[in-house]
Amino acid sequence: MKLTKEQQAILDGSQGETMSKVLKTLIKYGECFGAEKLVPITSEFGHTVISFGIGVMSPVYDLYDEILNDGFVSKQKFTADPLPLDKNIPTNPLQDLVFKFMYKWQDRYEEQMKKLGITNDKAYTCTNYLPEVGNTPKKGDILSWAESSAVVFANSVLGARCNRNSGIIEMMGSIAGYVPEFGFLTDEGRKADYIVEIKTSGKPEAQLLGSAIGMRVLDKVPYVKGLDKWIGTELNDDAIGYLKDFGAATASNGSVGLYHIDNLTPEAVELGDKLIKKDAEVYVIDDAELQRVKDNYPVIWKDPNAEPKLCFMGCPHMTLKQLKDNTAKVAEELRKNGRSKVVIPTVWTASPDVIEEFKKTVDYWKMVNCGIILSYICPLMYMNNPLCKIQPVITSSNKLRTYTTARYYTEAEIISKITGGDK
Repeated sequence: MKLTKEQQAILDGSQGETMSKVLKTLIKYGECFGAEKLVPITSEFGHTVISFGIGVMSPVYDLYDEILNDGFVSKQKFTADPLPLDKNIPTNPLQDLVFKFMYKWQDRYEEQMKKLGITNDKAYTCTNYLPEVGNTPKKGDILSWAESSAVVFANSVLGARCNRNSGIIEMMGSIAGYVPEFGFLTDEGRKADYIVEIKTSGKPEAQLLGSAIGMRVLDKVPYVKGLDKWIGTELNDDAIGYLKDFGAATASNGSVGLYHIDNLTPEAVELGDKLIKKDAEVYVIDDAELQRVKDNYPVIWKDPNAEPKLCFMGCPHMTLKQLKDNTAKVAEELRKNGRSKVVIPTVWTASPDVIEEFKKTVDYWKMVNCGIILSYICPLMYMNNPLCKIQPVITSSNKLRTYTTARYYTEAEIISKITGGDK
């Protein structure tokens, strides 16, 4: 790898042994992918995917202590993924005991985050790019992130440039101020390997469409045609919410880090078909294909016919518009069904900043009156508890379905279930 004089000096120890190790790690990482140089991070803020003090990751916290003890902090203020615990979420004493053991290093880790440079005590969310949170990269910004749903959103919807890094690599990039240049940081790496043609009879469910594309293209870049017919050509609040969920499904059901939506996402608007490689494969998605994908999801509950005990919506965290829209839908369905509150314990998750804004609206009290719990946690972290994952949990999130025992239903199906409409 070709280093600048400043980078070579750091590697040679000009800033001490610890920083030399940090830079050497980034160099070795880049060389694995053929990177020829390190480039400066240009975004205002960083982000870290690690937000939990879980026992098995104690070597990570020891590493952060070593970095801090040598006087190094992130060159960027940063946000972090959601916290794992919230006392408002329904649990029993045994589950609480397991959580206490699982996340025994939580206080230690959150203190490290403060020292390393987290922006504030509310900065824990997987949707850090939303305007309420304020960590919204600009087009062309070079990032050092790892959170898969945030990376794919930043690359695709915002036009920033970031590879799918690991949690340690992203923090080291923020500490050093550099990342290796390869993959999505290059023009060639952002070209599409697939053309996805949408030929559905109606607006495809974001989570299902993302799942289908992710499982088909895996780590390739899809260029999606025909979706603008259903979600428009403007990146408004509705499109942002849709693409957030769509992208998270492509990233978790496959390993997509970048997609282009014809006539909508910035690079597709700017370059159009010039983004598509000459040998790009074509994948046609119609109603039957989406149904095939949904029908093939495994149900891994011990009793497939069990009554749901808990529902999660918001993985990734919900937008302010999604909170308002879903509140209206739930309230209307409850009215139709002659009920006042949801019949299944239901948790909606959103960032602390979005929750703060939502609480200023009348919709918040409508949601509370419907019996729904609003939380800032990561549903994945809740479901990691072995006593929680044995429960029959339902979700509208394909990411949560993929990584846990939660059972997927479309948003409309979820709302029908929690309001007693399918009884």
